[in-house]
Amino acid sequence: MKRMRKAGLGMASMLTLVASLGSGAAWGQTAPAGDAANGAKLNSMCIGCHSIAGYKTAFPEVYSVPKIGGQHAAYIVKALQAYKSGDRKHPSMVGIAASLSDKDMADLAAYYSAGPGKTASK
Repeated sequence: MKRMRKAGLGMASMLTLVASLGSGAAWGQTAPAGDAANGAKLNSMCIGCHSIAGYKTAFPEVYSVPKIGGQHAAYIVKALQAYKSGDRKHPSMVGIAASLSDKDMADLAAYYSAGPGKTASK
């Protein structure tokens, strides 16, 4: 405790630091506020693959497409940003993400994080 005081860290500063480390903000897990209603209007490019239970794509290789309904909004935004920047490489997703603005990403994330995705009926 004496070392913390010497370094200029009081108890309040330490508690703030500890509290922030436990929050999503400290780990980059917050997403910008999105509009789920607008996300519902934008999801036509997503729904064809991400809403079909057990769907697999064959381009560029056989790949099981994840359902994204109910996923954390921050994760969806980070994933879309990674596709847009090229950090993630799936060609279809890179192309789709390239067309999205930051607001579009936040809106889609708000829509999909709101609940389980709908599956196509047989």
